[in-house]
Amino acid sequence: MNDRYDAGYGSDQYELVGYDEYGQPVYRQIPAQQQQTYDPYASQGQGQGQGYGYDPYAGGGQQTAPSYDTGQQAPVYDTGQQPSVPPTPVYDPYGTGGQTAYDPYGQAATSGRQPRVAEQTAHIPQQAGPGREPGPLPAEPRQADDERDYHTGQFAFVEQPDGDSEDVIDWLNFTENRTERREEAKRRARSRMVALVVVLALVAVGGVGYLWYAGKIPGVSSSGTKGGTTTSAVAQKRDVIVLHLHNTGGGGTSTVLLVDNTTTKQGSTVLLPNSLALTDDDGTTTTLAKSVDDDGSSGTRDQLDTVLGTSIEGTWRLDTPYLQNLVELVGNIDIDTDADVPDPDAKKKGEEPLVHKGKDQTLGGKAAVAYATYRASGEAQNAQLERFGQVMQGVLRKMSSDSSAATTTVQTLAQILDPSLTDKDLGTFLAKLADLAKDGDYKTALLPVQSDGTLSAETSSSVVKDILGGTAKSPSAGSAVRVSVQNATGVKDDTEKARVVLVNGGYTFLEGGTASGTQATSKVLYSDAADKENATEVAKTLGLGTGTVQKGTVGSGADVSVVLGQDYKPSSS
Repeated sequence: MNDRYDAGYGSDQYELVGYDEYGQPVYRQIPAQQQQTYDPYASQGQGQGQGYGYDPYAGGGQQTAPSYDTGQQAPVYDTGQQPSVPPTPVYDPYGTGGQTAYDPYGQAATSGRQPRVAEQTAHIPQQAGPGREPGPLPAEPRQADDERDYHTGQFAFVEQPDGDSEDVIDWLNFTENRTERREEAKRRARSRMVALVVVLALVAVGGVGYLWYAGKIPGVSSSGTKGGTTTSAVAQKRDVIVLHLHNTGGGGTSTVLLVDNTTTKQGSTVLLPNSLALTDDDGTTTTLAKSVDDDGSSGTRDQLDTVLGTSIEGTWRLDTPYLQNLVELVGNIDIDTDADVPDPDAKKKGEEPLVHKGKDQTLGGKAAVAYATYRASGEAQNAQLERFGQVMQGVLRKMSSDSSAATTTVQTLAQILDPSLTDKDLGTFLAKLADLAKDGDYKTALLPVQSDGTLSAETSSSVVKDILGGTAKSPSAGSAVRVSVQNATGVKDDTEKARVVLVNGGYTFLEGGTASGTQATSKVLYSDAADKENATEVAKTLGLGTGTVQKGTVGSGADVSVVLGQDYKPSSS
């Protein structure tokens, strides 16, 4: 291998300047005026006849002295130093910009040992450089060592595996996952809370709306309201049937009105006392009880329409045997009883009562009839009327809400109904009331009647106006003879018995109180001669002789005064 590449290239000569990182030699061209011999194997201080060449392995950084080719070998002198040669720039693949060649051994280019060019394969004359024609590299300006600009691409970093790094990463992942889970749990909790509040709000609104629609909120309009206005009581639609209970065993009648308010969805039983004053066809004042016995169903219904200002659609006559069958058909009834009722068929006194006083008493057909018609000694007729109302409400609670089934129940009774009321109409009507009674939308009310049998606007407005939607139109007070009764018999019940007889006779009864002592004979008094005939008729009605009629002092507001003595026999009236 020749270290000098001067053969075949004319005057161009190259010298070795170092080695690159791959161990390849790097050459440079020697200018013509500075060409010199190069002997890499010549050692410093050789003898004459040998040229002074550059020893890359010689210490001291000495360079060979220039030699001149004169055609013959001339002696070469070693002066101990070499002339300075300007450094030739070398191509820098890292773009360091005119820096001197990098010496991997840490020595500058000016030292005795020439630097090696980093990351660069020097141009060799026999081959072309990458991407250009063969030739010397262009010169680049040199920068000082302190002005060198190093880039991250010039360095190689070696990762030192750390055993704790994975633990840290795992801990960070665990912490992050745990935080995310907590946040997600909080979000779900908030979502559930919001959903719960919305559901509760909807339930509250729905409940209030239902109560408003059903008319169960006090002071708020019910389902009879439209457009924010309350439907007046008179404008509400009602279906009304009058029911007469005939006691075939003990005599007497009891009358109630069954009302279905289709506007407010409210059912009612209105109890009508027998003392209610009515006006018959000829204008004569009479009582409800006398009207039922004398005028029958049709006449009584018309008279009730006139007095109460309502419209009754039909009449239902229910004799006590049919009431017993009705209770048994619906499967007995459960009501709260207010008295012990003896068995009417009992042969001895003191036997076990047929009906016991107490709450939630189950009554069969016979017991229900006994309780509905029971009137204790000294009780007003209203007490018995209220018991009949309890029985009817108990029957409605047990009756089917299906119109077909209710109609079948009515047909099973085999009653002869009023021509205006058919089995189907009555069954459908009772089914509607049964539905209201089961839902608790049913009530029983007593029509308040004054002592003379008339109605006042103040005492009857709550029933006549609110429940029936009518207006009270009682007969005038002067149309009936007013009779004041004072009890001097010593028997308290005689006053009530006399009242019933007088009211049923068409008279207006006035309470005269109880005398301080007893009297043997009764008296019928009148103050005006025009009332003598009326006094005679009152005596006959009470079962007293005409000899008891006499002129005397009459109580305030009365036409005839009666003092009952011990000769008064209620059974004979």
